[in-house]
Amino acid sequence: MTTALRLRQVWTIARLQLGRVFFSKRSFWVYLLALFPSVIFFGHGLESKIRIQRMSSRATPPAIIETIREGDTEEEVLQRAGKPINDSTNRRRVVTKMGKLGKRERVEDNDEPERRYMMYFDGQNRVDLNFEAGILQRKRTRAILNFEEDRTVFAGVFQYFYLRLAVFFGCLGIFMNLFRGEMLDKTLHFWFLAPARREVLLAGKYLAGLIASVLIFGLGAALCFGIMLWPQNSVEVEAFWRTQGGSHLFWYAASAALGCLGYGSVFLAAGLLLRNPIVPAVVILLWESINGILPAVLQKLSVLYYVQSLCPVPAPMDSNAPLLIRLLASPAEPPSAALAVLGLLAVAALVLWAASRAVLRLEINYGID
Repeated sequence: MTTALRLRQVWTIARLQLGRVFFSKRSFWVYLLALFPSVIFFGHGLESKIRIQRMSSRATPPAIIETIREGDTEEEVLQRAGKPINDSTNRRRVVTKMGKLGKRERVEDNDEPERRYMMYFDGQNRVDLNFEAGILQRKRTRAILNFEEDRTVFAGVFQYFYLRLAVFFGCLGIFMNLFRGEMLDKTLHFWFLAPARREVLLAGKYLAGLIASVLIFGLGAALCFGIMLWPQNSVEVEAFWRTQGGSHLFWYAASAALGCLGYGSVFLAAGLLLRNPIVPAVVILLWESINGILPAVLQKLSVLYYVQSLCPVPAPMDSNAPLLIRLLASPAEPPSAALAVLGLLAVAALVLWAASRAVLRLEINYGID
């Protein structure tokens, strides 16, 4: 049998399998995993836009806001900037003391200064003013939408949730069912009766799962990235696209796609070797979680080690977090992009080779499934 004929068989099997992968009831929850981050960022963007629109009617010109300095009195600020959007006062603390007749009395603690909080809006930023005893002690300016901060949050959501959980469990649901699902539905023997080698059947099913997972999670990552940019300042977004935007979008989508490539091969092999998907899922998830503290040689046997190094923005990490948490969250000495891609391809090829040996020994016995 020629190579060209086998490739045509692989593609035919993949086309037949794609409909089952996309529309199977077992795959619908995968779409929820892929879309969940987009829903979060859409809610954040919508809430920010509504807040900006609501406060814009009472905005104070930035030139006036600039004249407010620490040390100004409440009257001076109100005279220059007008009525604030938010205004609250913390009265003096009330304490309980013993009176002359031994009775408890509630009196104001005159040693506690009266505090007042005012908030203004200059069209883009909220300005928080904190007064003590009528004098401005602190002035803070914060953007309602902070582009740099949102990009960092996106990097964290992508690496901690999307790669570690969404892509992981999504591939578990898609690839584990390519053979185990057929066993449960008692339809696998029809594929084995087809005039095609079992290695060809394995390749066709893997290709179908790979196409489906890459489309679902690659487009999901791109959609979430676009929604993250949607509410931002148009000038900042335009400058971002001229410099790093295209590169960042590509590598985020590529990371998700390569994660599907690696996890897909692992779960396809697990579906052939083991009947219970829970056991390999827990073992692989634990292995991926402790990857950062493993020796360098063992780290290279992890999918996360490669895909996380391709992300263009490092995931945020609290400097006060315990050392063990920081080690678990990020791999040590990540490889270059080229080595990451080649390493991931090598891992996937090795696992698929093992799966091709296993499928030759697979025997159908519906009675024990």
